[in-house]
Amino acid sequence: MSIRKVVKYGESSLRQPSKEVHKVSQKIKNLVEDLLDTLYAQNGVGLAAPQIGENYRVFVIDVSTGNEPLNPMVFINPKIIKKSGAVISHEGCLSFPEAFTDVKRYANVMIKALDSHGRSFVLEAKDGSLLARAIQHEFDHLDGVLFIDHVINRFEADKVLQEHNLPPVEVDKILDEPELTAEIEEIKAKQVEKETKESKENA
Repeated sequence: MSIRKVVKYGESSLRQPSKEVHKVSQKIKNLVEDLLDTLYAQNGVGLAAPQIGENYRVFVIDVSTGNEPLNPMVFINPKIIKKSGAVISHEGCLSFPEAFTDVKRYANVMIKALDSHGRSFVLEAKDGSLLARAIQHEFDHLDGVLFIDHVINRFEADKVLQEHNLPPVEVDKILDEPELTAEIEEIKAKQVEKETKESKENA
């Protein structure tokens, strides 16, 4: 198929919710091929249809690394049916070239979707794995949500965005996630405790 232009942060289409796919037609199969071609051309982990200007509920992921064979995964009309735990995720996005910041994510997710043949499947990703985080990241795109909406430190994120000539965090879009925030604060407190203990032992 073809390598498509990736929509950059600041363009309004990234904030629009996507439409359900009523039939896995040839048009949708072509869209999947374009997503995969573009993903591999950009050396990405995941790419959602809105990122190439197509507001359909479709995304692709490939978490293979190094010399591992490619393992493309296709998600059409996905639904996250279970989520638990919390993890600090250092994330970037192909719509935010070179910009990375820490965000809040669930550690475990279970997702139900259709594959490129229209067959239903359920997939579970655990322990804050790259797959678990990528699923959440790409799923968000389908609802017009961006990774910076889960930001842990807005000012730190703004600094990174500014360095890469991108618009600042949209404060009104930051999600209120009390459960995740509480778990993340606990994780951070444990990290500080561990670092303090280690520095005392090494003193």
